[in-house]
Amino acid sequence: MSPSEFFHMGGYAVYVWSSYGISLVVLGWILISPIFTRKSIIKELKIKYRQQERQAQDKNE
Repeated sequence: MSPSEFFHMGGYAVYVWSSYGISLVVLGWILISPIFTRKSIIKELKIKYRQQERQAQDKNE
């Protein structure tokens, strides 16, 4: 089997390679999305913590 035949896949290359591509994109998103979610959660918690500190300082004054 030549490389050309392998990449052509008997006329089904478009379907096979597109399914591989879509799978890679989905798996990549599954691996990367928790990183972005974690960063946004940490950012929100920092904002809430600062607000609580300000409220505690205002009560002490």
